[in-house]
Amino acid sequence: MNKERAALSRARRVVVKIGSRSLAADSEAPRLLAEDVAQLRQADRSVVLVSSGAIAIGCARLGYRTRPREMAKLQAAAAAGQSVLMRRYDEAFGERGLTVAQVLLTHADLADRERLNNAREALAALLEAGAVPVVNENDTVATDEIRFGDNDQLASMVVPLVGADLLVLLTDVEGVLDPQGRRIPVMTEKSSIGSVPSTGERLGSGGMASKLDAAEKARRSGATVVIASAKQPRVLSEVMAGKDVGTLFPRLGEPLRARKHWIAYTLRPKGTLLLDAGAVRAVQGGKSSLLPVGVLGVRGDFRPGDAVRLVDANGAEVGRGLTRLGAVEVARAAGLKGRELELVAGSDDLVVVHKDDLVLAP
Repeated sequence: MNKERAALSRARRVVVKIGSRSLAADSEAPRLLAEDVAQLRQADRSVVLVSSGAIAIGCARLGYRTRPREMAKLQAAAAAGQSVLMRRYDEAFGERGLTVAQVLLTHADLADRERLNNAREALAALLEAGAVPVVNENDTVATDEIRFGDNDQLASMVVPLVGADLLVLLTDVEGVLDPQGRRIPVMTEKSSIGSVPSTGERLGSGGMASKLDAAEKARRSGATVVIASAKQPRVLSEVMAGKDVGTLFPRLGEPLRARKHWIAYTLRPKGTLLLDAGAVRAVQGGKSSLLPVGVLGVRGDFRPGDAVRLVDANGAEVGRGLTRLGAVEVARAAGLKGRELELVAGSDDLVVVHKDDLVLAP
């Protein structure tokens, strides 16, 4: 047993994500998952479940043979399936003396600091009471989450929300596979594999590429990540025991603080700032704010407080941050400093993105 896997036995708070395909493949999946979670709870570990499945269940109940493309039908399927999904979990976990609690979130809930803090406090209260929160996207009202989001990404955002030290992404294959179809036991970099076989789901959304992206986001918050098969008996207990199952992504040595993780991975950039070489060097040094003189160009329509991407002359992302100026103000002040800046902007000490609001790309 290597030291990274041995360390999993010390994880106290675990986020577990299970997808539509894994649930659809086995009608006993909720019961088996409940048995596994019960073992973790007996060992005094907190568990948050991020579960897909509402749309897939709703499609079956409404007679849709395939996942619809029309937004209204997707929302209808989510509405029809969510109550059934929770009833199955309530029955399965209830048999083991565990209480489940439905938590429906949208991206807007996590992008707003006040609503995010409310969600954090509610989840903390549920975990303190010994409940198992079951988190899902509120697909009935959230349009862009259905089209662009998936629960792998949601799970990666829940990790810092609850302070989890382990994320387990359950899927329908045994882990990340190399081009020859062999399981990769440990991955330290998302790019260390040349190609990833697709596991896109007919009734789900996501796939292995999304899981790799979610794994990197969760690692940057300080969590260890394991991608493993939902079909493996007692997979969570096996992972926690340090057994060689799934693909392990070891935790990073210097994780991002929660607020910076939120800036980098939860907020959606409203625009892009093109930086000159000097500004790129300055911000990558980690001790400098972005000033107007280092901005070559502005794309998008953003306001003060919005998230923006910072890119170099080749378009490569340097980082992300919260802008202190709107798009028009940045465009007017771009490339200027000193007296020129004061004449145009009324001040010679403007900051576009403060270093405390800036997160460098990995």
